[in-house]
Amino acid sequence: MMVQGLLEQILNEEKLNTWFETNRGRQYTSELLFSTVVALMLEVVCQIRESVHVAYRNSENISVSVTSLYNKLNGMKIETSAALVRCVAQESTAIIKELKAELPAILLGYRTKLLDGNCIEASHHRLKVLRDTKSGALPGKSLVVFDPQLELAIDVFPCEDGHAQERSLLDKVLLTVMHKDLWVADRNFCTQDFLFGIQDRDGFFVVREHQQIPVVELAAPVFVGFSETGDVFEQSVMLKSATGVEYMARRIIVKLKENTRNGDDEIRILTNLEKNAADAVKVAEIYRERWGIETAFQRIEGHFNSEINTLGYPKAALFGFCLALVAFNLYAVVMAALRAAHPETDIKEEVSEYYIASDIRAIYSGMVIAVDYEDWSVFRKATISQMAGLLVDLARVCNLAKLKKKKRSVKKPKIDVKLDKSKPHVSTLKLLSGNA
Repeated sequence: MMVQGLLEQILNEEKLNTWFETNRGRQYTSELLFSTVVALMLEVVCQIRESVHVAYRNSENISVSVTSLYNKLNGMKIETSAALVRCVAQESTAIIKELKAELPAILLGYRTKLLDGNCIEASHHRLKVLRDTKSGALPGKSLVVFDPQLELAIDVFPCEDGHAQERSLLDKVLLTVMHKDLWVADRNFCTQDFLFGIQDRDGFFVVREHQQIPVVELAAPVFVGFSETGDVFEQSVMLKSATGVEYMARRIIVKLKENTRNGDDEIRILTNLEKNAADAVKVAEIYRERWGIETAFQRIEGHFNSEINTLGYPKAALFGFCLALVAFNLYAVVMAALRAAHPETDIKEEVSEYYIASDIRAIYSGMVIAVDYEDWSVFRKATISQMAGLLVDLARVCNLAKLKKKKRSVKKPKIDVKLDKSKPHVSTLKLLSGNA
């Protein structure tokens, strides 16, 4: 009910179609409303329906052919898809703040933004241009910005070229940098233009150093303390821009207790944060928070059909991915409502989003049929304050025991068993009884 209530509040038909008319550019509506396309695709993304075609066959609101639907998806502008993610993130932010359910800030006084890329998996070879190749067909990629305090995907920068460098999208990211932003990213995003662009816009960065970026050492590294992953050293350095501009920065070196999966025994981090804002150990801890966005990608992939590989056209595939981010943000509001309603429980650690998603898939279709459309109007007409109150009331009656995470036991070591060609099959019954 909370998820449907949020759909009625944020993505109701009237609001969504009005928003589309404002943001559509040259795209047209004709007989197929934007709200109808979003509602149908969300059923696929949330795995309520198996595919776009199945969702189309079960929809009562579409009067056009399935070909027209696919044409609409294939022509969906990536700017529209990205703008929808931003719009839903803004409304979700307002509700979470009204709930007073933000997570603790990673660094007080700064808004932390985690940046990472996501490449959509290869699509089926349904398009005519793909039928003569066995190579994987990449329909696009995106850079995603994640706010760990809100647990929201707050921005996305989609690209239709699956072979494009992620760095080629950084100019668009820089346009969104604001005062007191703290950008955390891996070494793939450690470029002169990006770091200097953040600095020029009064932002801050904690980015793993790339070996190709020019760095001038101003002093020898000094040991400053310990982190969970290893010994921490600090060093003053000078960074140079492509135009020759210089400024002082700090290099934080973590001598790892265990090598990374790539075999690295140390991690070098560059930051323009002042020492009084974050010491070296704190900077190392902030960089570790970068895993938050990779975990978010895993959650999106695990709970949603975020990469609909039957959608071969880049615009359609990226629209599907952006709607997965929209659904992810709605779930984040639900988790925030649970935190507000059950302050004595560590919701993030104890409640399983997998079980929430599973319950929604099992119940949603029947609930929509059973509950009359007008009964949801209380959510459509609610103010932000009223919406927060409704969500808390619903969250209080949730049975958290049903949603409790299962703690994984320690994995047993894998035994290397070779096939006995003289016994291609065995009897399970005989093995269980010891008579094999």
